Amino acid sequence: MKIKDWFQKEIKETVLLLRCIPTTVVTLFVVSVICMNLLANKTLLQLEYIALDGGILISWLSFMCMDIITKHFGPKASNKISILASAINLMTCFIFFIASIIPSNAADYTYFNGIFGGTWFILLASTIAFLSSAALNNILNFAILKTFKNRQDGKLAYAISAYVSTFIGQFFDNFLFSVIVFVGFAPIFWDGFHWTVIQCATCALTGAVAELIMEIVFSPIGYKITKKWRENKVGSEYLDYIGKDCKR
Repeated sequence: MKIKDWFQKEIKETVLLLRCIPTTVVTLFVVSVICMNLLANKTLLQLEYIALDGGILISWLSFMCMDIITKHFGPKASNKISILASAINLMTCFIFFIASIIPSNAADYTYFNGIFGGTWFILLASTIAFLSSAALNNILNFAILKTFKNRQDGKLAYAISAYVSTFIGQFFDNFLFSVIVFVGFAPIFWDGFHWTVIQCATCALTGAVAELIMEIVFSPIGYKITKKWRENKVGSEYLDYIGKDCKR
């Protein structure tokens, strides 16, 4: 297939996906990615071997949305929505930055500008870590589902695939982000403030465990959503287009 034909096919497939996928899940996913980026600016806890940033409070929602999309539409669709969420996040950060540099004599907006103006290396780290971990999570989730063969629609298959992929994906996300920001850039731009690699690893592990607990708590909701989508043949046009049986 020529590159032009492949590109046109991908555009058609993406447009079809965006038309078929329920907007509520996409909206929650995009909002969670934007909030995760903002909350990551604050360190909630820093001990000798443990450190946590604010992104841990919302990142579980991003992974749960990816699990739902992967289960019903497949990993490729979930990867595309992840790229869309990152693009919207970048656009939002750009608008925030423009707002932060516009002068105003109405009041002192130093703190507002500091938060919403953002930090370029946090945005860079967040984008790299999120896209990498999203691809890992989606591929793992789909691969684990495949091992259940004719029982892919059961609760056990959904739970195991979601739990394992979320834990590994979250650990990778947290660790990569922490290393890039708090080991690589923070010592240079934040007056020597930094985390050790051990703190990054324990932060990633602690965060992954906490987010796994959230996944366990809310996974019944995710399973019910995918079950309802399957019963109502949600996105059947897209599934038929990519050659996937929506009745599986």
